[in-house]
Amino acid sequence: MRYKGETALLTATLIWGATFTIIKSALNDVSPLIFISLRFTLAAIILLPFLFKALKNITKPVLLGGILLGILYFMGFSTQTIGLNYTSATKSGFITGSFILFTPLLQIILEKKLPSKGSVLGIILVIIGLIFLSSSGTSLLSIFSEIGEGFNLGDFFTLLCAFFFSLYVVYLDIISKKYDYKPLVFLQVAVTGICGILFAVILSFFGLETPHLKVTINLLFAVGYTSILATIVTTIIMTKYQKLIVPARAGIIYSLEPIFSAVVAFFVLREKISNFGFIGGALIFSGLLVSELIDKKNEQVV
Repeated sequence: MRYKGETALLTATLIWGATFTIIKSALNDVSPLIFISLRFTLAAIILLPFLFKALKNITKPVLLGGILLGILYFMGFSTQTIGLNYTSATKSGFITGSFILFTPLLQIILEKKLPSKGSVLGIILVIIGLIFLSSSGTSLLSIFSEIGEGFNLGDFFTLLCAFFFSLYVVYLDIISKKYDYKPLVFLQVAVTGICGILFAVILSFFGLETPHLKVTINLLFAVGYTSILATIVTTIIMTKYQKLIVPARAGIIYSLEPIFSAVVAFFVLREKISNFGFIGGALIFSGLLVSELIDKKNEQVV
């Protein structure tokens, strides 16, 4: 069952990998929070007919659990989007990847579970890999100098994104084990869409975001892809299958997303991957493999 869960999460991560290129292009036609609103509201509307029966007899604990997951989901997306307006892509990629450090710590605090030896070693390799993958430099010194630039407002929001996503991963592990995944899927998506609408209105009122929307083929494709594949399919996968593996291992699998993003950007946007980028990708894959092999060996010994 664990391997089934890992394969499912790997599929979700692969789907997410294409969203960076797609959304980056779509943001020429729409402001960030309006895009989030369109993406998740459309996904909720599509899901409703299929999950209506599961929602008819919903209980208070399921409702509260779904709302909590939806709020954390939204906070992760929104803080990352805000952070990207103020910091470099290199620093954003590295800081977002730091969720892999928060996840085992939150797992210890909230679930009273220690990460396995394989997960710890895998996390170390992934962090080093993220540093290399997110670098645009050509020397070891340049890798750390860009990341080490002054901590700014964008870095702070991106760090919040990593924290909220880690909270989401751990609480999803807790909540999805207790309740049916179907109402949880709809509630997460619907709450994220509602929060997107509310915050778009609030930030616009205070002049913190200038809303704009231009309907183009490019935007319609982006909304369609992210709503159906990157929201409905991935949320179902995560809610149904993540409970089969521990949060720390799930974090390692999710950390493969920047590799898939780089590959898609290379073929679609012709963005180059540096030699350090290839090294970083290899280290991240190594983190997943080492984690898997060590834990498998320990299980056989036990």
